[in-house]
Amino acid sequence: MGFLAFLLIGGVVAWSASRFYPGRAWRKSTFTQFLTLVLSGLLAAGLASYAGQAMGLFQSGQMAEWFSAIVAAWLAGLLVTVIRK
Repeated sequence: MGFLAFLLIGGVVAWSASRFYPGRAWRKSTFTQFLTLVLSGLLAAGLASYAGQAMGLFQSGQMAEWFSAIVAAWLAGLLVTVIRK
């Protein structure tokens, strides 16, 4: 996967994880909070892809890579939201 795919997956999934966090009121977030979520999702998706390929679990472009990137970005978004709360 390329950098843009990681940016898209990481950003959208981390943002949605923070928006749908249970008990969290819908409030306007600042640009720095949004940027923090996108960057944490980007890093998590990239690290999940790299770690999975390094361990031999999957190769680049396989569905397992997409799934691991989505799950890692979701967990990163939740973690940032919990820490920020």
